[in-house]
Amino acid sequence: MTALTTRLAGSTGSAGSAGSTEPTEPAGTAAPGATRPAPAPIPLARLARVELRKMFDTRSGFWLMASIGILAVLATAATIVFAPDSAITYESFASAIGFPMAVILPIIAILSVTGEWSQRNGLTTFTLVPSRGRVIWTKALVAVGVAVVSMVVAASIGTLGNLLGSTINGTDPVWDVSAVALAQIFLANVLGLLVGFMLGVVIRSSAPAIVAYFVYSALLPTVLGMLAAFQDWFADLQPWVDFNYAQTALFDDAMTGEQWTQLAVTGVVWLVVPTAYGVWRVLRSEVK
Repeated sequence: MTALTTRLAGSTGSAGSAGSTEPTEPAGTAAPGATRPAPAPIPLARLARVELRKMFDTRSGFWLMASIGILAVLATAATIVFAPDSAITYESFASAIGFPMAVILPIIAILSVTGEWSQRNGLTTFTLVPSRGRVIWTKALVAVGVAVVSMVVAASIGTLGNLLGSTINGTDPVWDVSAVALAQIFLANVLGLLVGFMLGVVIRSSAPAIVAYFVYSALLPTVLGMLAAFQDWFADLQPWVDFNYAQTALFDDAMTGEQWTQLAVTGVVWLVVPTAYGVWRVLRSEVK
């Protein structure tokens, strides 16, 4: 009897231990409480490629970018056809090409920013890249890069126009724009583009930002110029408070130290401070 009881107890214990196996975690599943590794941040090069594609993906964006080359060719052809022989110089071609560039580049910068709100891409963009600051500064870098490449292309078209015009007229080509002056022209166009970028960041709506740019670049210089013409006290003050007026010195052959200081002071007031305010609003505002 004692042996039978011992045998039954042993078989019961074996069955209980065989049927009480604990469930195991599936392979590849993290244990409860374990932290997952943070994903690597998106590289700046990839962000730049995406922002560059956004500038070309839409039909309006493509033709806006293409209009830089188209207008440069038309301005060059018009200079060759209508300018007198004495005006067939590189400066004439640079001036003819520079006007459409000064209008188009700021609009490109405005649309690169306001598209996130006007076309409601912001929800997707800022979900995939939660760091809004990286997105905004990448847009600025891409816009400046597009501006520099566009100006190089336009300058090359002007060079070909000068050579072609001189050949047609039977005269020697005149290169009356120095390397320093050309670099200052590039800087003036980049500053104009950054003004458009600033307005896009501050206003964040395409149509009002474009209107604000034309008020800033066309109406405001006229008003301040009239004030300087009739008020002597403002004529001396204008270079220190008018960013547009300070930029006109960039189109001279050489700037003085005082003119560079005036450009820096007005740039801080009209460009740096509003841009910082606009970026601060972008970082803290709700995206709808």
